Amino acid sequence: MDIYQLKTFVTVARQGSITRTAELLFLSQPAISAHIKTLEDELALTLFERTPRGMSLTAQGLALLAKAEQLLALHQEIKTDARQLTGQLSGRVRLGSNRTPSAQVLSKLLAQLAETCPRLEVSLEYGSAAEIIEAIDKGRIDAGFYTADPSPGGLMQLPVDSFGVYLAAPVGWVDVTQSPDWQQLSQLPWICPATNTCCGRLAEQLFTEHNFRPLKTIHVDQEHVTRTLIAGGVGLGLLHQPTALDAQSKNELVLLGPALQQVQVWFGVLAQRQSEPLLQAVLATMQQVNPSSL
Repeated sequence: MDIYQLKTFVTVARQGSITRTAELLFLSQPAISAHIKTLEDELALTLFERTPRGMSLTAQGLALLAKAEQLLALHQEIKTDARQLTGQLSGRVRLGSNRTPSAQVLSKLLAQLAETCPRLEVSLEYGSAAEIIEAIDKGRIDAGFYTADPSPGGLMQLPVDSFGVYLAAPVGWVDVTQSPDWQQLSQLPWICPATNTCCGRLAEQLFTEHNFRPLKTIHVDQEHVTRTLIAGGVGLGLLHQPTALDAQSKNELVLLGPALQQVQVWFGVLAQRQSEPLLQAVLATMQQVNPSSL
């Protein structure tokens, strides 16, 4: 067996799909299948079984997965150690962010990595918190910023930021000098994101606590669109603190009281990968630029 076959085995195990594995490893699907076949022949074991949902590990494959992951980690560690012997830490780190108010922390992290690890290539992609967590878990990215409640299992995470969430309304819709009248608010249109987002979860919590469902709900997953719709008189909505305060300062909308909830922003990696040299460097840099994560 060789390291490429082991990498294919581990990636198929994580992804559950030959198609997605081929995309991640930049190989053809026949090449992926050939790697698995060669490995199974050499080990005299059946590592996967095909199911309607994709590739599923057999009991024998599951028993070998942890060892294969350890070998890949050791292989990466040897390569990194070799680079460090020449005074160079190089490689590629894939980061994810879900457009939370962690932009300042992210910019500090990227700037410091560029200074201390100039040969380290960093790529960045955006998605929802659920998408970022899944991408870390599946190995499509190495680390990322996200909000999560409750905290996901299997991740080692550092607290890096927090922000308030405000309920906002079009100017003139609600008397902001009084406490929110939830009976009145229940009769108005609400602009809500998906329930797997921090604002979506908070909206559901409000509906439950105050025993109502809005007569009309508009589903929007982009905060800048929610802001525009509120300012345009379409409905009520929940906004993150920076957006809410900026819109209020420009008289685009009104805020109904103080922040309803404080949301924690995390920076996380797979716990089983936190000892990898490249991720160690990223985590150490994060703690350097953001002391609150210590």
